[in-house]
Amino acid sequence: MKAFIKAILKSKAGTFGWIFLILFVFISVLSPLLTPHDPTFANLQLRMAPPTISLAGLGDYPLGNDQLGRDMLSRLLVGSRVTLLVAASAVILGGIGGVLLGLISGYFGGWPDRIIMRLADIQLAFPLMLLALIIVAVMGPNLRNLIFVLALTSWVRYARIVRGEVLSLREREFVVSARAVGAKAWRILLKHILPNAITPAIIVGTLELARVIIMESALSFLGLGVQPPNPSWGRMLADGRGYMYSAWWLATFPGVAILLLVLSVNLVGDWMRDYFDPRLRGRK
Repeated sequence: MKAFIKAILKSKAGTFGWIFLILFVFISVLSPLLTPHDPTFANLQLRMAPPTISLAGLGDYPLGNDQLGRDMLSRLLVGSRVTLLVAASAVILGGIGGVLLGLISGYFGGWPDRIIMRLADIQLAFPLMLLALIIVAVMGPNLRNLIFVLALTSWVRYARIVRGEVLSLREREFVVSARAVGAKAWRILLKHILPNAITPAIIVGTLELARVIIMESALSFLGLGVQPPNPSWGRMLADGRGYMYSAWWLATFPGVAILLLVLSVNLVGDWMRDYFDPRLRGRK
């Protein structure tokens, strides 16, 4: 742990990314306790009230109110929980499915390999956002379907990378020895190959998290993601786009939140790639 923290502190970009990512995680977990107001309560008397920040301190609504008089700060805090929950769930599900398919494809070869890789090629040739729009439009916009769609669009990267690792590992001495003593295929995959092939998948998962956050925000922006009255950063952007000149804070604050979260995830992903690759370690 000391070596891990020391490696983080040696990289300015990595330190910045880890600090903001941990901060966002804590905010999302503690958001029900941090919200000063009910994020779904509409008070038309405070409709589009500007942020109340001055030298004297913060007001009751430091980030202002939206077009229905709802507190922007409370909606941002709760929206972080929704965004991270959807993104993390989709990355975990897509990662598990992609890693399993990559193990099967790389170890067994033959027709399983051909079928899995042809499915991957077909999905890569199809625009992922269009695929997500079609599936969500057919199945209906709700949280469960949104997670399913985002997981479906992310398994390919895991499968291709793990397959490449397995192809180089399955002929190594320790795998051949395990096969020679009669170890079953599932035992070889889980005990000998998976621990050696999981690191690239973890790095891909970190970088994939940023892409999934963008896709979730885009689908919510189009009205096919998290449905009102539940707050979502993408939906808040969509609600604020018509008030850019009269109420700039409606779109600015959720846009900045998405920017900082995606930037921190990308920085952490780049740092993890450098940390786990001995050839790149210590350059930054």
